[in-house]
Amino acid sequence: MIRTLFWKNDAVVMLDQKSLPLKERYLTCWKHEEVVAAIKDLTVRGAPAIGVAAALGIALGINRLRDQSPENLKKEFYSICDQFSRSRPTAKNLFWAIERMKKRFEEIFGLPPEMIKKNLIEEAVRITEEDIAVNRRMGAHGRTLIQDGDTILTHCNAGALATAGYGTALGVIRAAHEEGKKIHVFVDETRPVLQGARLTAWELVKEKIPATLIADNMAGYLMKQGKINKIIVGADRIAANGDTANKIGTYSLALLAGAHGIPFYVAAPLSTIDLSIKAGDEIPIEERSDLEITHFQGIRTAPEGISAYNPAFDVTPHKYIEAIVTEAGIATAPFEKSISGLFKE
Repeated sequence: MIRTLFWKNDAVVMLDQKSLPLKERYLTCWKHEEVVAAIKDLTVRGAPAIGVAAALGIALGINRLRDQSPENLKKEFYSICDQFSRSRPTAKNLFWAIERMKKRFEEIFGLPPEMIKKNLIEEAVRITEEDIAVNRRMGAHGRTLIQDGDTILTHCNAGALATAGYGTALGVIRAAHEEGKKIHVFVDETRPVLQGARLTAWELVKEKIPATLIADNMAGYLMKQGKINKIIVGADRIAANGDTANKIGTYSLALLAGAHGIPFYVAAPLSTIDLSIKAGDEIPIEERSDLEITHFQGIRTAPEGISAYNPAFDVTPHKYIEAIVTEAGIATAPFEKSISGLFKE
């Protein structure tokens, strides 16, 4: 199994996703600031993985504190949490993980410093391990939506690399493949930083799941040809009504799916669902550097002097979504009712 990031020898170890697929290497972060930087520059990316990285990074920062007085411990803990909360704005899992670490800290504050450190490391490791287990449960639910012989389009990377391991949307595909279903995956390259071409394609080759890489603008043509009969994507934040923020380009695919009568599915853990947000227009959308549009891997591909607009995500209204797959089950319309019911199980 692909392990994206984990705790080892009092450090956070993560697969460097910026180097894939040409180089497979793990980086060791000894300071929490290195984990924050890794989240910002996409060394680690994907909503669940960002949440896990934040939990591990918070534990790392506290574990390395020299001044262990209660006042400084508390001050530094909340400062570290704040640094992670400012790293990326859209993924709900990031804030979910920070809040969970805060809750644990408040439960144990007052214990000896070494016990606080130990408990925070244990909580971060628990979040990491739970993420993998959640993804496997999600895959077990989601594979019921996939039939033998299906051709499935996916966008961006919602696989093991976007999580602590196994994956969300790609986890559903992986579970169907493990079940013995003969499927074929079409992989959108996913402009502008090619998470599909670099990461999803790498995972599928590694897992020996039959797949074909396409440019983003080929998807509609393939649907018209009847070459795609299911679409499944991940999510970075889901509103209470089912509106879903995911990698830019997802909304276009949902519209195309609707026009061609193709089921459009979302797979995400409950930690991605934000019940405090009623609808998608309330979801904060991250805008990233122009350089991701005008350059690729440091090489300029657009003329000097041109400006660029680079929203990292778009929002797909729930009316275009057939079902949302979670570890607690599958939600369908009316989503407000079915999503709320998932949290009562």
